[in-house]
Amino acid sequence: MMSRRLAATATAFTPWRVWASISLAAVLAACGGAGSDEDRSSGALATIVVNSPAAIAQASADDYEANVNGLITATTLQRWMADWVANRPAGVTGKLIIFQASAGPAGAEYIKPNNLAVFTYLSPSSEWIQTRSNGVILTPSMVPDGPTMDALLAKYNIDPKNDMVVCAQGTGNTGNAMAQGRCWYALRYWGMDAKNLALLNGGNQWINGNGLAAGDFATTASAAPGAGRASVKDLRVDNSALLATFEDLLNVLPANDANLRSDGVMIWDARSVGQFSAGERLEQGDSGFAACGSPICVPAAGYDYMKSFQNSGSRQGHPRGTLQLNFSNLLDGSKGFAYKPKAQIAAYMNGDADSNGVRMIDAAYIGVGGGAAYQAGDTVYVYCETTFRAMITGMASAVIMGYPTRFYDGAMVEWNSLSNLADATGQAILPADSPWRTDLKSFFRPASSPSLVAQRSIVDAYATHANRIVLDDKSYKQNLGGAGGGGSGAPPNPCGG
Repeated sequence: MMSRRLAATATAFTPWRVWASISLAAVLAACGGAGSDEDRSSGALATIVVNSPAAIAQASADDYEANVNGLITATTLQRWMADWVANRPAGVTGKLIIFQASAGPAGAEYIKPNNLAVFTYLSPSSEWIQTRSNGVILTPSMVPDGPTMDALLAKYNIDPKNDMVVCAQGTGNTGNAMAQGRCWYALRYWGMDAKNLALLNGGNQWINGNGLAAGDFATTASAAPGAGRASVKDLRVDNSALLATFEDLLNVLPANDANLRSDGVMIWDARSVGQFSAGERLEQGDSGFAACGSPICVPAAGYDYMKSFQNSGSRQGHPRGTLQLNFSNLLDGSKGFAYKPKAQIAAYMNGDADSNGVRMIDAAYIGVGGGAAYQAGDTVYVYCETTFRAMITGMASAVIMGYPTRFYDGAMVEWNSLSNLADATGQAILPADSPWRTDLKSFFRPASSPSLVAQRSIVDAYATHANRIVLDDKSYKQNLGGAGGGGSGAPPNPCGG
């Protein structure tokens, strides 16, 4: 077994903001542009506002009923549906578009559209993710690229400047709560304004009778018209800071696996205790949990730590300095997997225990205590295995609490692959001298056999940087082309002529 605390020499990387700014500025300078926030492709100057995570976040009202964007209730949605033109929020002049991740149960299948000003579409999570290369490795479940997002805008005839989009679950469950988060994340990342975007709190089985009534549902969804003509390029806002690359995460990790309260970041693992600890500890719900009178216990005798592995990874564990709180604690299963009250989420993020003794823990598997988790001014980094569970923690942080938040979208499926450990081919995934070895900044336990490790798609083990996705997306916004899907970097003609 790998030793619990790994000594590592930190590799110096150019910070994400600096690299993105330098790279785009250099490209634009070659085209006669003045900097990374200007688009001269049409002959006129159009400024793109580059938002920080703090500018992207939005704080919810203490009472979710008072929200008209962010996290909204079924009562608010019903008022809109009753007379959308009269009741739509200030600054919204277009249609009301509702995306359901799935159909709801019988009698509450789809929130009822009128197909004039209110439309409800079935849009599963698979539409809001894409496999992309960051220049080092090919990673699944990333935010879609520009052409893919434009295809979605066309499919559903979305006017991202003027329409209101509500991301809903359909049947309330943890998977659909994650999916509605992916919907919000993709649209917000590509520049949709906070006032035009909302999450519906709770699944259809619960909101039927709690804000909506039987007459507010239909058995069929709207048909996607495929007539849209808008583009994410129309949104002259750059919210790409929502996405944290693994290079970004490497740059903010502490030297030791400790909860530092003065480093300006809080890194939140949304997975189970079993995955966070690579099977050294378990919580209720983990296979092999043996009750010990505490929410976190040593596994039962004979427990196989490989049960904590997902996606045939080379290792399991966590990046240094991470705090853990299972995403499921933020949702109320008795209310259609709605988010718990803001006060409870604030308490969790402060480090306080709930009535069951559940709280954020550190690398010693001990509750951090009140006041020892989120610190004022921190940027929160959220992750899980594929950044689905982290959609729940990210929504809680960015949309409910209003804290600056970044999503490590590559997640542990990527992080645990960037190892000098063998996969099923018998060869090391990364060579020993690759600068992208995340195993050097992690606590982990390796897979018990290389035969259990899936072969990973390494693009370039010696890439200069790992932010190709963000740079391609910035280029697409700037009408500079881009490789699409995190392709091979700058286009042949970076001036887009």
